[in-house]
Amino acid sequence: MNQQPTEVAIAILQQDDKFLMQLRDNIPNIANPGIWGFFGGHLEPGETPEQAVKREVLEEVGYVLPPTLRQFGIYADEKVIRYVFYAPLEVSMEELVLHEGWDMGLISIPEIQQGKAFSRVAGEERPLGVLHRQILLEFISNWYD
Repeated sequence: MNQQPTEVAIAILQQDDKFLMQLRDNIPNIANPGIWGFFGGHLEPGETPEQAVKREVLEEVGYVLPPTLRQFGIYADEKVIRYVFYAPLEVSMEELVLHEGWDMGLISIPEIQQGKAFSRVAGEERPLGVLHRQILLEFISNWYD
């Protein structure tokens, strides 16, 4: 029986030359534990990708995405369709409240290129998710060219 791919909406949130990312909880039974990734999540029934990314970012860090929110691309494989959105992060880190995940941080371009970033909560460098890193590298090459 063919199962429909899961649909998720995720956000590239940029402030200056850094990108807001979530360090996923370090719990073995979740996908990508202890890995840096984007904020976002699954689409609920009847929800558009744009509605989902707005809801997820608000739930996860208390940030209302600005009207400048734009779709960057769609990354699909046999298991997951990822709708990727871009918006500037227009508030300070102190105004965000992490409701989901182990840590959050503004990740620099050199850290993205290296594929790892330091977490103050974990007390060590943690890897970036492979696909999320690839999406960011594509975004950066488009943004800065």
